[in-house]
Amino acid sequence: MPSLRLSLIGVLLLPLSAQAVDIDGQALAVWWALPFAGILLSIALWPLLGAHFWHRHYGKIAAAWALAFLLPFAAQFGPAVTGAGVVHALLAEYLPFIILLTALYTVAGGIFIRGNLHGSPRTNVVLLAIGAALASVMGTTGASMVMIRPLLRANDNRRHRTHVVVFFIFLVSNIGGSLTPLGDPPLFLGFLQGVDFFWTLQHLWAKTLFLTAALLAIFYALDSYWYRKEDPLPLDPTPDTPSFGIEGRGNIALMLAITGCVLMSGLWKPGVAWDVLGTELALPQLARDLALLGIAVASFHLTPRALHEANQFSWAPLAEVAKLFLGIFLTIIPVIALLRVGAQGPFASVVNLVTSPAGEPMPAMYFWATGLLSAFLDNAPTYLVFFNLAGGDPQQLMTTLAPVLVGISAGSVFMGAMTYIGNAPNLMVATIALNAGVKMPAFFGYLLWSCAVLLPLFALVTWVWIV
Repeated sequence: MPSLRLSLIGVLLLPLSAQAVDIDGQALAVWWALPFAGILLSIALWPLLGAHFWHRHYGKIAAAWALAFLLPFAAQFGPAVTGAGVVHALLAEYLPFIILLTALYTVAGGIFIRGNLHGSPRTNVVLLAIGAALASVMGTTGASMVMIRPLLRANDNRRHRTHVVVFFIFLVSNIGGSLTPLGDPPLFLGFLQGVDFFWTLQHLWAKTLFLTAALLAIFYALDSYWYRKEDPLPLDPTPDTPSFGIEGRGNIALMLAITGCVLMSGLWKPGVAWDVLGTELALPQLARDLALLGIAVASFHLTPRALHEANQFSWAPLAEVAKLFLGIFLTIIPVIALLRVGAQGPFASVVNLVTSPAGEPMPAMYFWATGLLSAFLDNAPTYLVFFNLAGGDPQQLMTTLAPVLVGISAGSVFMGAMTYIGNAPNLMVATIALNAGVKMPAFFGYLLWSCAVLLPLFALVTWVWIV
């Protein structure tokens, strides 16, 4: 493995005089997409088939898939073309993505909700609604980490708790994050591609409100039924306490600062930029990322250690996401080039699936195709794939093709809730619940829940809004 790492470094450390060369998708064979498919299938299947091996070696597996693309590609097309693609993937997409995630994760990890509530149906609905609202402000990962433990403490004397966590994943870890680029990784990738910060709020609010209200109503009916069957309730291991409150409030101000940094990078246009191996590095992007790193460092060092311990804060989940997505952002380079070719390329069948016989894109098909793949292959790279399949021009997608972008955005965020691997917080929440003694369903058991509850609602969303 050291030789593999050295090879990767050798590809990345190219001469500064290398010039960017656009990768021509027509010159690529379809098998260049195999490393991308391989890393996504590894993420989907390996934790199920060999969890122990995966958790010990996932970084090496991701690096191996990245090198399976980079080394042959550099050999065939040369280091200049390869280096230009790598630099663009890192500077324009991966680093901004992982820096924002780091800031949100760190700041959320310093906010601790103290005290214990009584887990009645009404209380649970309120907690779920608060979590869903927070998801678009502090991200689905941040909101999930802040809200899951208060919800588990409130229900720790209940025998029937599985549905509480399942609906938490539906609402807080996914659907609630559909209104801003801060909410869910796919939408931030869209923001990096040029989608306006408030575009998703303007176009998805009605669909999000409908799904949130419907899921809360369904949850209240189910929770009320099981709550009545549990009378009398078992002894509460963490009795209700009136000392409910929020600790680490300074991190709330830092969360607002994160929002300000992202907004600034989209609104501030000084016209100052640097060319880095053919990739434009604009001053607003650089200022945003440096500020976000500063916020993360400040939050970590200013938050008392006791709060991090109470939240069971750990860098391990973030490290896993960082390593896996580095492999994803590298292996997706040829996939995007192939998709840009459109119907003339090897992915013509995918293009035809979402395009009418008259050549018009079909928003409903984009919604379902993006969504179903997001459920099983992680929603962030899936969003990027279909964004480019639809042309990749943010101005056109926000205007004349707005229904298509609505389908891509809604599908990637909403249907990330369909499986444990659809979105990063899903599996994290399930693991925390298991450690708290909740009998969580296995992969296919959870899929039965999501199919029964979510698919009919998504069909209604399609029928009413996505045409």
